[in-house]
Parts: sequence; structure tokens; C-alpha cells
Amino acid sequence: MKLTTCTIQPDGPFSLAAAAGFGFGPNMARPLPAGNEMRLAFVTDDMRHHAGVRLAQVPGGAIAATVDTDGDPEAVLRQVRRILSLDHDAAPWAEVGARDPVIGALQREHEGLRPVLFHSPYEAAAWSIISARRHRAQAAAIRDRISAELGRTFTVGGEQVHAFPLPGQLLSADAIRSVAPNRVAWLHAVARAALDGALEPGLLASMEPAAALAHLQQLPGIGPTYATLILLRATGVTDLLTFGEPRLPGYVAHFYGTGPGPASPAELERIAEGWRPFRTWTAVLVRVAGDGLGLPIAA
Repeated sequence: MKLTTCTIQPDGPFSLAAAAGFGFGPNMARPLPAGNEMRLAFVTDDMRHHAGVRLAQVPGGAIAATVDTDGDPEAVLRQVRRILSLDHDAAPWAEVGARDPVIGALQREHEGLRPVLFHSPYEAAAWSIISARRHRAQAAAIRDRISAELGRTFTVGGEQVHAFPLPGQLLSADAIRSVAPNRVAWLHAVARAALDGALEPGLLASMEPAAALAHLQQLPGIGPTYATLILLRATGVTDLLTFGEPRLPGYVAHFYGTGPGPASPAELERIAEGWRPFRTWTAVLVRVAGDGLGLPIAA
């Protein structure tokens, strides 16, 4: 394993503490945040190596990164930038808030928040198979056990962190404890797709959204909801908006005062035009803000 230290300089406001405590989705099965520190362990984008990464935010806003990997440290850092949404110019994101006073106020209230992504579409697809029809905590425990038994364990910041198995390691498991045989077969299909390059994040992000969603739904066990999750929360797209998020219409109605009921698809589409080219990021911000206020789904 090669230990590499470097600095990531965000190109705009960014809070690692907000990233470490990100409230939904890919934070499941990660270590609890420790102040301005984040610990990650994951399969690298080449699907052949693992990496353990310790991130800490220093005065001035820079991120000190320590990378432990048997792969390419530079490639790992590029992946970390994508995971933290640090791979995009933040100036247009600030312009969204300057144009839209509602979003500007939420940006100030949640200063430095950017979407935190799954480590890769491969891991997002595997999580989708594991978590379907399960309580999130139960699914996280199963994922963590699979990682500990089949993947790789790193010591990151003095804490053990389990990385999910490489696709080849997943394929070697004929049976997986607490996972039904049909789901094991679906996980194997995900692993084969990853090895074939069918889940490469750049490929998925470059496709027309409808084509990408149809492509992902060719995987057994992945329906429209999970295909959307993978595309929105694992590839790094910034301007894709879907109307399948159940909380968004109600939260938009609350923050924009569109009426007593959830915003209609037409209202949501009209309002979201002002969010371009960061409709995905903005929808995440609205979701985080609404969750933080404990808003009901139908505001």
C-alpha cells in the first residue's frame, strides 16, 4: 500500500463537516463524523484496487488528504473530488443563489454544503440491491458485514473502516450471509457490469438521462427509483432534475409559498429553470433544508 498526503483546495465555499454529516443516502455504513474530519474506504474507479482516505479541513478551508491505496493515488484523489462534489466550478453555483433569493438564503444557511455522492455507481448499484425493501439500518449493517468479510479493512484516522468488495471479490462469493440467493445473483450482475465498464461514471453522466436510466434498468433488481438514485447520486451530474423525489414538491411549496399543497410538476419545472446549471445540487439543498426543519412531505 502507498501512503500519500496532499491538499485539495476547494474553489468556493465548502464545509467538510457538512459533508461528513450529510443526512441521507451514501453516508450509510460510513464512520460517524469527527468534527472537520471524514474517513472513507472504497473501491477505486478502475474496479481493481481499494483506497482508504482520511480528510481534514484546515484553517483557510483547504482539505488535507491522506491516501492509503495499492492503486494510483492521483486517480483516488480525482474520485474523492467527485464524491465531495469538488470537481465542478463553484462560480455558477453561487450565481444560482444570486439569481434566486430563496436558494441564496438556503446557501447562506447551509454554507459550504455540496452533495456527497456514493463512492461509485458500482457501489450505489450494490447498495440499491442490498437496501431494497429493508430498513436502512439493517441494510447498512449487511453492507458493512459484506465489506468486512469480502472487502478490505483500512485503519483510517485510528479507526477501522471497511471497503466494499471489488467486483471480482463479490463474484467469488457463491453465497452471502443474510442475502437471499436471488439478490446474490443480482449483485453478481452488478459486479460483471462494473468489470465490463457499463457503470463507469463518466459514461453514465455523458448519456442522455432517459438512455442512462434505461441502461441502468437492464441490471436485474434495478428499477426506475434505484436507477435514478445511481444516476443522480453517484455520477457527478449537476443539472439533472427528476420528479420522482417525494419530498421535493412539498419542500418547494414551503420555501417558495406556492400554495397549501405540494408544488405541481409545472410549478416545480418553472421554478427549477432558475436553478440551471445546478438543478441537481439545488434539489439536494432544498431536501437537506426541508429535512432539517422536519417538514412533512406534503407541505
